[in-house]
Amino acid sequence: MLNSYVKNTLKYDEEKCVNCGMCSAVCPHGVFSSGEKRAELKKPEVCMECGACQLNCPTEAIIVDSGVGCAAAMIRAALKGKKLEEASCGCTG
Repeated sequence: MLNSYVKNTLKYDEEKCVNCGMCSAVCPHGVFSSGEKRAELKKPEVCMECGACQLNCPTEAIIVDSGVGCAAAMIRAALKGKKLEEASCGCTG
């Protein structure tokens, strides 16, 4: 089943996942965690679209357009000590 989150470009196809643990090891925000049989998409809303998970997934179960979306707004919010919910790049979609 292909899961995607509307606030960023992250897409995860759990059917392709072999639970290698690479996504959870390389993600700086804990978007993924190891599950019993597959990686679990725990916090898709904090994905900053860096692309580390996609680059390290041996089965291409993860797709993300790195460098797009609102990663810059998320970084600015973190640097200013704001909550993730307060991050805004000014886009509406």
